[in-house]
Order: sequence, then structure tokens, then C-alpha cells
Amino acid sequence: MKIPGLSFSLKRALGIIAVKQKIARKTGIPMTKQGLERKVGKTLIDLILKK
Repeated sequence: MKIPGLSFSLKRALGIIAVKQKIARKTGIPMTKQGLERKVGKTLIDLILKK
């Protein structure tokens, strides 16, 4: 039986998410697929428009 509003994340419990966030902040490269796609897309558009 689930308790509403209560969930468990193994990655968060092990500290994996925190480590990935620290790496992303120091390098400036997002660790998520969506964040990386956004950054690459913005870079490509900037390169094309700033000839």
C-alpha cells in the first residue's frame, strides 16, 4: 500500500544525484539528456546566427 506524497529514490539515497549536480555545476555541462540537448541546440543556433 502506497502512502500519498511519499516516495523513495535509491539514487537520491546513495547520493548519486548530488554528485551529478556538483559535476554539472563545476563543468557547466548538464548531466541530464534534456539539459544537454538544450545546451547543444543553443550553441548551434548561436554559431549559425553569429557568422
